[in-house]
Amino acid sequence: MTDLIKTLEAEERSFPQLAPGDTVRVHVRIVEGNRERIQIFNGIIIRLRKGGNNTNFTVRRIASHGIGVERTFLLRSPRVEKIEVVRHGKVRRAQLYYMRERQGKSARLKERR
Repeated sequence: MTDLIKTLEAEERSFPQLAPGDTVRVHVRIVEGNRERIQIFNGIIIRLRKGGNNTNFTVRRIASHGIGVERTFLLRSPRVEKIEVVRHGKVRRAQLYYMRERQGKSARLKERR
C-alpha cells in the first residue's frame, strides 16, 4: 500500500512557490460537451491550505460590474494545466478574507521584492 502512495506522490508536477497575496494566472481545463478547452482564471490567492496531495488554494478576482468571484483549486488536480505567478503581494496574514470587503484602490496589495 505504501508503494502505491509513493508512486502517486512521485508523479508530482512542479508548481511555482505559492503564497497568499500572490497574483496568479491559473490555466484550467474546461469540458463543454465533447470538447475540451483551457480557460484562464486571473486573481489574488486569498487562502492556501497545505496538505500534501490535498493542497488547495482559493483565488479571488473582480468580474464585471465589480462583482467578486472566488474559485478554489486543488493544486495537484489534472484539471489544472499550469499556474503562472504574475506578482508577489506583500501581506502579513495567512488568509486574506478582508479582501472581500475591499474595493477599488484599497483592494490593491504592495509588491514584495
